[in-house]
Amino acid sequence: MDSLRAAATQTGFTLAGVAPAVDSQGFHQLTQWIDAGYAASMDYFSNRLQAYSHPRHVLAGVRSIVVLAYPYDAAIRPDVPLGHGRVARYVGAGADYHDVLHKKLRLLANTLVAEFPHAAVRGIVDTAPLMEREVAIAAGLGWQGKNTLLLNRQHGSYFFLACLLTDLELPLSQPHATSHCGTCTACLDACPTQAFPRPGILDASRCISYLTIEHRGEIPLELRAGIGDWLFGCDVCQDVCPWNRKPSRQVEFNDCELSSLELQTLFELDDEQFRAKFRQTPFWRSRRRGLLRNAAIVLGNQRDRRAMAALQKGLADAEPLVREACAWAIEKIET
Repeated sequence: MDSLRAAATQTGFTLAGVAPAVDSQGFHQLTQWIDAGYAASMDYFSNRLQAYSHPRHVLAGVRSIVVLAYPYDAAIRPDVPLGHGRVARYVGAGADYHDVLHKKLRLLANTLVAEFPHAAVRGIVDTAPLMEREVAIAAGLGWQGKNTLLLNRQHGSYFFLACLLTDLELPLSQPHATSHCGTCTACLDACPTQAFPRPGILDASRCISYLTIEHRGEIPLELRAGIGDWLFGCDVCQDVCPWNRKPSRQVEFNDCELSSLELQTLFELDDEQFRAKFRQTPFWRSRRRGLLRNAAIVLGNQRDRRAMAALQKGLADAEPLVREACAWAIEKIET
């Protein structure tokens, strides 16, 4: 395990711990969350619900889970100018973090297999049916905050979680047994769309990150004003967290800084141009129609008449989703 920890540090991971592969303690809460409708249209939770009950559904024979944290940019960011849309911090330099972290996990898996040639190892980054925050707590990396994100006293919450599952029986870490949120409700109070029915529970159907990335249809009218200038994702509940008050600029995936996008030029991109520009970035997740829908809503919230030409162009777009959002934005600007 010492060689694996050294390799993890060298690869850029700032936290590492080992949790046992056991039945999920939070599986019942996950089921309740889905039944309450808080998963919104993310059917991949219910479609493979039983798989979340134990890590063996991710790797047969698994005994240990190495949980790792990889930091992303936590520097203070200025307000975005009119005509631009705010982008969640994790988007960073524009690289898809799944691709970046999977490469790093392969290096760590090779380190483990070099020492134990017959070991079965699988690396995952938030796409497999695993209760990642639960195992991260069991691995000693932190506690779950009231905004549902994992918090660490030294690193806050600006980091990705990644896991290595193996059939090896590795030395276990001390679980993190306490919460350090106290009576603070800053994250709950600051949410622009009131997406937290109660502490520790997220209603995804009201979450700006879900609405601007995962949601495929029209964004409900009553939530559009709350989106403000968020084009892709949201950091509000993290930005107000006291544990994130010590901003530090971490090593990025590359040297290109991306904290906002110019919106009007997005309406000039056809499908092929959009693919060429965004295929290898997180923006591909929302596809062209989703990103243009978001751009129109942001422009409508900003009420800048200089955006009218781009929105008028959007009225003739082939996608009904884009046309509807542009019509809404034009009405907001005109009135």
